[in-house]
Amino acid sequence: MNQSLSIFVELLKTLPNVAILYVFTILFSVPLGILGALAYTGKNKTVKFFISVYTWIFRGTPLMLQLMVVYYGIPLMKIGGYKVVLEPYTAATITFIINYAAYLVEIMRSGIESIDKGQHEAAKVLGYSYWQKIIYIILPQAIRRVLPTLGNEAITLIKDTSLIYVLAVTEVMKRTKELANIYYNITPYICAIIIYLVLSFAVDRLFKNIEKRNKVRI
Repeated sequence: MNQSLSIFVELLKTLPNVAILYVFTILFSVPLGILGALAYTGKNKTVKFFISVYTWIFRGTPLMLQLMVVYYGIPLMKIGGYKVVLEPYTAATITFIINYAAYLVEIMRSGIESIDKGQHEAAKVLGYSYWQKIIYIILPQAIRRVLPTLGNEAITLIKDTSLIYVLAVTEVMKRTKELANIYYNITPYICAIIIYLVLSFAVDRLFKNIEKRNKVRI
């Protein structure tokens, strides 16, 4: 019992790294995803093409590979004549933001395109500017419609944070492996499972409550 408790406490100590990565990813990827979706649904075909390529690359390749390219690959290139070396945690944060923004572009695009054209026409009749229409009419409805998908992405992000162990950043999975090698039993893995399940459950309940308060008929 004491051993299990000490293992659990050790794993909990790694949560700040996970939490910071989680929060930063959401804070930056959500606005980028929304802006990307708005640009994609616009009339500029060149912008639409580049966004399509961006989402294709980052949705079509493993996040672990992207982490290694950003951390190990970028230093091999000279940018502006300088060798750019990123700290492991910085590389992980940048990669997660870019990766999740790509997914959010597609999610928000589907939400925006699901809005009836009559809403756009109504905004025009009311004399709304483009940004007034987007902020007050289109985005609120689009976000409500994609809330279940956003909830799934939020839960997936919790699990994906375990991938930063490949950059030797201390997080739940890295510490779990270290403790398993020390104690040579399954207890660390069970503790890790409990932590991930609790975090996922908390996020799931949060989004379920938000959905209940923002029900819409599609």
